Amino acid sequence: MADIGVDWPDMADDPQTSETAGPADAPGDADTLRYSIAIIGLDPLLRASIGPRFDALSALRAGIKEVANAAQINRRARDDTELLTTILKNSGYYDAIVEPEVMREDGGKLAVSLRAESGPLYRFEDVKMTGLDESGRERTTLREAFGIDVRDAVDVDAIIAGRAALGNQLKREGAPFASIGEPRIIVDHETQTATLSLDVSGVGVQKVGQFKVIGNRAPFDARHVAQIARFKSGDVYDQAKVDDLKRALIATGLASSVTTSAVPSEIENVADIAVSLEPAPVRTIAGELGYGTGEGARATASWTNRNLIKPEGAVTLRGLLGTREQALGVVLRQGNFGKRDQSLNARIGATRSNFDAFKASTFEIAAGIERQSNILWQKKWTWSAGIELVTSDERDIVGASTARRRTFLVGALPLSLNYDGSNDLLDPTRGFRLGLRSSPEISLQNGTFGYVRSQFDGSVYVPAGERITIAGRTRLGTISGARSSAVAPSRRFYAGGGGSVRGYGFQQIGPRDIANDPDGGRSLAEFALEARVRFGPFGIVPFIDAGNIYGRALPDFSGLRYGTGLGLRYHSNFGPIRIDVGTPINRQKGDGRVTVFVSLGQAF
Repeated sequence: MADIGVDWPDMADDPQTSETAGPADAPGDADTLRYSIAIIGLDPLLRASIGPRFDALSALRAGIKEVANAAQINRRARDDTELLTTILKNSGYYDAIVEPEVMREDGGKLAVSLRAESGPLYRFEDVKMTGLDESGRERTTLREAFGIDVRDAVDVDAIIAGRAALGNQLKREGAPFASIGEPRIIVDHETQTATLSLDVSGVGVQKVGQFKVIGNRAPFDARHVAQIARFKSGDVYDQAKVDDLKRALIATGLASSVTTSAVPSEIENVADIAVSLEPAPVRTIAGELGYGTGEGARATASWTNRNLIKPEGAVTLRGLLGTREQALGVVLRQGNFGKRDQSLNARIGATRSNFDAFKASTFEIAAGIERQSNILWQKKWTWSAGIELVTSDERDIVGASTARRRTFLVGALPLSLNYDGSNDLLDPTRGFRLGLRSSPEISLQNGTFGYVRSQFDGSVYVPAGERITIAGRTRLGTISGARSSAVAPSRRFYAGGGGSVRGYGFQQIGPRDIANDPDGGRSLAEFALEARVRFGPFGIVPFIDAGNIYGRALPDFSGLRYGTGLGLRYHSNFGPIRIDVGTPINRQKGDGRVTVFVSLGQAF
């Protein structure tokens, strides 16, 4: 085989071949052999730049782990010679020469080498974009997006990438109908240069016209689409904002597929936005199970129609059945209410609670508005404001051992402001979060009085290696303007439990009455520190928590109760599943030695 450069050995007369052919060969099979491959002669930087593409397409590389006969190796070497020559030319080395060489190594294995001479690098002496230059739109951003200029290497891959980038940039700068022809490259071998020409058309700036929804089964109309968009009629067309609109429409959960496109309007230099929506199923049935020491077992079931009140009016019927709590209610959540990422919430429900701290039968009506965060667009700042009307029949213990029953009528204006600087909404590994809640309230019970409930939450997440995250949390609360005994037991502060100080039962920390049941208080202080160690989808979390409840308006951080333990995590695709087992360090009378909490999501 003269084109390879050396004579192939007579395999039938060479006893070494069958010894080196590998376990796949039958003894005495003299027509199969193994080989190695190398590229010789190229500059190391050039070899590194073209190596990944060659390795991905190489016929010799693809079959290197398999034995082959002489004809197969010969064919692969010829194919790879052409491949390497083409890759070098596409990188600007138009005078490249590649020759294959085959050598016999000790043991009968063959060494296939591609000896290459790249030659000089050809560069552009002129770059023309016909249509763009004449339109007066040859702005710096467009030239930078294309990325190819005079004296740059004649690199075909860079030209292809630049052409795509130029098209995207034109659409971002108001030209949705822009069209870019195939690049034309003329090479001059004498001067080792080339010229590049591109035909660009449809570069006129278009403004946004009307929003149009195509199809009769769309879950909402063009007016709501315009409300979700981060641009409005009259703005210069921007493809990035149109793509953002598409993602936002999918995020509503009401469309299984969305297609957006610019279509010419009857008005000159105006492009309408056509949106085609394929509706998704709107009904959901969900369930949740949980257990916590002191809270007992809990089972929640819900039915939701996510577009019962159009547009995006999700109505949920929810029921809770637990050993310590039962509830039934209806919740309305109107998504993208008034503007993007803003929701209107309303709820009505009844709850029966039977905790050690209090027993209550509560009926509640509430409504509010909030700026929400979600997985697709995790917001830095979120807020909420609302109103609550609550009537609650509650029983607790006063004095030596006297049980009392009181009915409270409470009106509240809950407000919240939150900052999220973490890197993940469900399972953060770095960053921090801050939250402030305040609720001015008026209570009617043996007269009328007012007070303010406020709470501050902060958490921080610090990576300590690839698999470990150190997480810390603090919570401070205060009730100002009323005595603790005057405030409804269900609206006082409590501590202890899976979302509080683990190691203690639910609401078991703080002042206690004569029956050794929690009495709640006017102020709260909690702290937590844990190490989240992950092993693939599983994780372990050693933790230590501390906290206490105080009868005064401000916490003095005395008498802190400490709990420690170990948690297990399973990181599912919808969030971590959590099991925490804790024990109190300085327990009080009546505290158990072990607590268990099972829920969805990290503790904080």
